[in-house]
Amino acid sequence: MERKSVDRASRSEPGAGGKGGVERHAPPTRCAVVTPHFTKRSARGAEERRSPEARLDEAAGLALAIDLEVVHRALIGLPDIKPATYIGAGKVEEIAHIVTELEIGLVFVDAALSPVQQRNLEKAWATKVVDRTALILEIFGQRARTKEGALQVELAHLTYQRSRLVRSWTHLERQRGGFGFLGGPGETQIEADRRIIGERILRIERDLEQVKRTRALHRTSRKRVPYPVVALVGYTNAGKSTLFNRLTRADVTAQDLLFATLDPTLRSVDLPHGTRVILSDTVGFISELPTQLVAAFRATLEEVIEADVILHVRDMSHPDTEAQAQDVRDVLTDLGIDVEEGGRMVEVWNKIDRLSDEARLALANSAERVPLGERPVLVSALTGDGTDDLLSVVERRITVGRITLHVNVPTEDGEGIGWLYRHGEVLERRADSDGALHVVLRILPERVALVKRRFGAGRVRKV
Repeated sequence: MERKSVDRASRSEPGAGGKGGVERHAPPTRCAVVTPHFTKRSARGAEERRSPEARLDEAAGLALAIDLEVVHRALIGLPDIKPATYIGAGKVEEIAHIVTELEIGLVFVDAALSPVQQRNLEKAWATKVVDRTALILEIFGQRARTKEGALQVELAHLTYQRSRLVRSWTHLERQRGGFGFLGGPGETQIEADRRIIGERILRIERDLEQVKRTRALHRTSRKRVPYPVVALVGYTNAGKSTLFNRLTRADVTAQDLLFATLDPTLRSVDLPHGTRVILSDTVGFISELPTQLVAAFRATLEEVIEADVILHVRDMSHPDTEAQAQDVRDVLTDLGIDVEEGGRMVEVWNKIDRLSDEARLALANSAERVPLGERPVLVSALTGDGTDDLLSVVERRITVGRITLHVNVPTEDGEGIGWLYRHGEVLERRADSDGALHVVLRILPERVALVKRRFGAGRVRKV
């Protein structure tokens, strides 16, 4: 996708009677959003989870997330896919008239178009056409801030572009001359472009492998501390970053936009009884996430794979919240995470501030009927309602299976208390009249022997 087609451009023009220039911004690109939906049950697949109208709303949200001006929205019923243009000839002609009449500069077709389909639609409509994958890639390209995020987006872009190199483009059929001592017709332009893209992909993959190793080292060092990891996941715009800011008092970008957060963010959080955890904010999921992005962002999502507790944040005010939740579960399953694994997943029912009193009461009653170990937590990340309960639930999940010890720390062991804080969760400490300290410690079972070696078995007992 050509960035110049969708980005807000700016230019300087001379001001009236002034020496300098006046910064003026070109208007956003006028865009039509087209959402095809299948009318035959046999062709529908995963999109059956949500209504065509909801899919159109989401598509328009994607366009708005990249500053496009949506001037036309259309649902197109399809009995089946047309190989040449994806949609039928009558609808192609109808949209061509709309594009001309409304002076539309870009058409977003919310589907996965083949290179041939995209080319044919661009010819028919005489304007730029992008599909779902291209638009999401463009959003990711604008949002990525860290070096890792930029590399991952570029990798996904290049993988997508390589699939677009087809022999239907005349400028890609030119031949470059071969080397003088090599026979043959030389290298075609398409082969050269494919080779250049392939070489760049290999370089990025090497760089990302280094990022992956660095992340692994960071996780290993955290395990030595150890701080449990709690990962926020959820559908895009479910309120993860707002909740992250609420729990950590951080200032991560939180906007009412799809894909407002792309780069992973880590902060420490102290739970009610002093347990310190690392909270991770991650990229939002979306239905029909391009396969290139699932692969490219796997390094980022490894924070989720390694997490001790996963908080699945849901927007309970959204009409398609159930379908969104299933999309998130599908992605987690693709990452090798068992979403049914007991004790690891906590559903966070967010945005209750947007619900009426009756709807909120009904939601609370629904949550109460869920078994205690799987019960969701109702919160408003915006107002803070329910966040204390959420932290208590996280603490219970984190400390399940841990052992409570009583440790006597000798007066001469000045470093002992610091050691205990680094290796476990200090629940209580009190000093004798002679200065000796008595500490109540909660710790992983496999670390009990470590404590006994450090302080001596006679000074350590289970509570």
